Amino acid sequence: MGKPQLHSIHVHPVKAFRALPRQEAVVEPWGLAGDRRWVLVDDGGKIVTQRQQPRLALAAAGLLPDGGLRLSAPGAQPLTVPVPAPGDTVLVDVFGTKVEGVPGDPAAHAWCSAYLGVDVRLIHMDDPATRRPVDPEYALPGETVSFADGYPLLLASAASLDALNSLIARGRYAAEGPLPMNRFRPNVVVTGTEPWAEDDWSRIAIGEVVFRIPRACGRCVVTTTDQGTAERGREPLHTLGQHRRLKDGLVFGQNLVPQSGGTLRVGDPVRVLD
Repeated sequence: MGKPQLHSIHVHPVKAFRALPRQEAVVEPWGLAGDRRWVLVDDGGKIVTQRQQPRLALAAAGLLPDGGLRLSAPGAQPLTVPVPAPGDTVLVDVFGTKVEGVPGDPAAHAWCSAYLGVDVRLIHMDDPATRRPVDPEYALPGETVSFADGYPLLLASAASLDALNSLIARGRYAAEGPLPMNRFRPNVVVTGTEPWAEDDWSRIAIGEVVFRIPRACGRCVVTTTDQGTAERGREPLHTLGQHRRLKDGLVFGQNLVPQSGGTLRVGDPVRVLD
């Protein structure tokens, strides 16, 4: 086994859309630059993700240099969406927490609504430094997050995925495996570790950037969604329920909060500090 290193980086400009691979990414206090600064909401202001709309797995959002988007999806003409000008905000319901955001261009609402077949709006987080604090039960003062599920970054281990796939192969739904890493929608993937080693980490450095690890990542139905077809199965939740039912739920991966700034690059060394 080699030394632990950063194997891949993934940015999701719109929450629940397809991930964009990156060779490097700037780390901001609330997550990777450009990650999950946009989200869809329904007519009641609640966020819309692959939980409700698995077809979002097939939609893509290219990230423009100014933070705008280039939307594309099967059967739809691409659309460029500018960052909205400062203006009136709306309340976005992120799993019960109300967060302010700025509505995007009406053409973006129409494009996303036509693709999904339901009325949705595309919302931009204009000021991630102030809009949404990290869960106070696990946060340090002043920590904030984008429209990610709960924490600025998500780390996953290739060795742990291999171990999980070995368990799936021996289980009831073996035909669904092996699963690719994109089922878990991580920001950073590390190699060169033992399976599940990340369970014992509390602080790490990836290249020049230090992160603390407040808790493991509990998994939901999104992990059962094939990111290439939008079809759902039983795995990995069935196997996680048998083998990875920990205090944070059915666990795979670790949440990260940056403690310093810098740039991550594929190939960076990963060091366990605590």
